[in-house]
Amino acid sequence: MSTLLISQERYAWLRELGLQEENPGVYNGRWGGRGQVVTTYCPANNEPIASVRQGNLEDYEETVKKAKEAWKVWADIPAPKRGEIVRQIGDALRQKIKVLGSLVSLEMGKIYVEGVGEVQEYVDVCDYAVGLSRMIGGPILPSERPGHALIEQWNPVGLVGVITAFNFPVAVYGWNSAIAMICGNACLWKGAPTTSLVSVAVTKIIAKVLEDNKLPGAICSLVCGGADIGTAMARDERMDLLSFTGSTKVGKQVALMVQERFGRSLLELGGNNAIIVFEDADLNLVIPSALFAAVGTAGQRCTTARRLFLHESIHDEVVAKLAKAYAQVRIGDPWDSDTLYGPLHTKEAVKMFLDAVEQAKQQGGSVVCGGKVINRPGNYVEPTIVTGLPHNAPIVHTETFAPILYVLKFKEEEDVFAWNNEVKQGLSSSIFTKDLGRIFRWLGPKGSDCGIVNVNIPTSGAEIGGAFGGEKHTGGGRESGSDSWKLYMRRSTCTINYSKDLPLAQGIKFQ
Repeated sequence: MSTLLISQERYAWLRELGLQEENPGVYNGRWGGRGQVVTTYCPANNEPIASVRQGNLEDYEETVKKAKEAWKVWADIPAPKRGEIVRQIGDALRQKIKVLGSLVSLEMGKIYVEGVGEVQEYVDVCDYAVGLSRMIGGPILPSERPGHALIEQWNPVGLVGVITAFNFPVAVYGWNSAIAMICGNACLWKGAPTTSLVSVAVTKIIAKVLEDNKLPGAICSLVCGGADIGTAMARDERMDLLSFTGSTKVGKQVALMVQERFGRSLLELGGNNAIIVFEDADLNLVIPSALFAAVGTAGQRCTTARRLFLHESIHDEVVAKLAKAYAQVRIGDPWDSDTLYGPLHTKEAVKMFLDAVEQAKQQGGSVVCGGKVINRPGNYVEPTIVTGLPHNAPIVHTETFAPILYVLKFKEEEDVFAWNNEVKQGLSSSIFTKDLGRIFRWLGPKGSDCGIVNVNIPTSGAEIGGAFGGEKHTGGGRESGSDSWKLYMRRSTCTINYSKDLPLAQGIKFQ
């Protein structure tokens, strides 16, 4: 009798995604995998869900070759026709949105509405990419030479490698693949080993669309695997762009390997994000914003609020109201519709949480609420508020991927803007104020140094229409909207002489 959740009647819906007890973890037009068999576990009860046979380096080599061949077909298809394929992928995801959202909830641990919302994000990016497929292009520039045209030509880079993290196992791949595809690139995806079932399920949906359109499946390849596959991708000169989402520590290693071969990388790394609340702020906005930003996804978003700066005149009032709101957070199984807060992803994350709470106490912090492991199956910890630490305490400057919020006092605008910027990461930031001058100082050159700079909304919950990413140790990459598509293409400046003369630029005479 199998102990896997997929074998139980309650989880029979997993088979609607084409999943089984053991799943091949490599796709390059056909499914396979000759590597280690890895079982994934449900963070809410630590019970095994199903297993995936990962790829080995032979599988990787074969898949890269097939992806490169598939690119030759894909690159010849006009961009609007590529957009039509991406539109069909979006529609296929819509049809499976609830069951795929349930899998995200089961395997990653985020609550059901967030799991469905993450799939919706991929759908939204597909819609965005369809429109973009008829708009990408470069300008015609004025030439200083008579009878000459000066244009910018944008072409796909070729093969885009996408390495994603456990916390957004669907959406981050969606940001990358939908945009990369309409730009004319093939993709090779390595998801997080602990969310391999999501990677397989998403790839099955995409593969059917490609196969139904008689296109090579290797346009969207998958190689589930560990660090050996990630290292191979980083070092492989055939990988024309490598998009990596994960920790700053691993991201630095990836960046160095890619740079060593003069490759191109797109990095989405850590965030130590702050919300700043001034004395004129609307507390009816502040409390729910801070709650969602700090507690949502159990503190496991790269945009999670980890620092809350409160003006000294409202500090005690806000802490009291926030602690009351924390006490009302409904904790439970992530797939229950009433739950607002689920488990951490792994047992290791629980240990990191406890270590951080202990360090905060040792450095002078007071735990206002939370700070303990919850006595129930799974990886549950209490959402935690810590006060009394200085802005530059070592633990405050450490990104802990857990629901710990450090509440810090400030008095002057200039100081708190500097404190926002003093951490190594530069992903997301937000202020709450009604002062118009302060808002524009915050948005300006001496304000926040982050890639996401918000006013009167939380640090998390970014829309797909803007470029997503951050500065400094966050990596500098940009994904999703705005002109992020340019990172997936190479630019050529082209001069065309349609005259019978040969004038040189800058008026140079060479005769």
